[in-house]
Amino acid sequence: MPPKTPTKSKAATAAAATSKKTKKKWSKGKVKDKAQHAVTLDQAAYDKLIKDVASYKVVSVSILVDRMKVGGSVARAALRDLQEKGVIKPVVSHSKQLTYTRTVSIADE
Repeated sequence: MPPKTPTKSKAATAAAATSKKTKKKWSKGKVKDKAQHAVTLDQAAYDKLIKDVASYKVVSVSILVDRMKVGGSVARAALRDLQEKGVIKPVVSHSKQLTYTRTVSIADE
């Protein structure tokens, strides 16, 4: 009996046919718009920052970037400034992620 020659399956022939053509993209993918965050703080943004951050329960760099639409380096500098002024106090002081909370005074309780 002669040896069997392997026959191509339907999947194999379909794969060979599509490899010659352009491959089908199954999803278009969601394209996120590039964020236009501020790289400096003007006086109006700084005043808004001081007023709003005092009401946040948790404050971090990523929260300021999302809510205030500022860059990460500006947010880190603002957090250092607010900590020096006593508006916020550190909860977790990790080298990569700084987490702060508002300073609660006795009058606020």
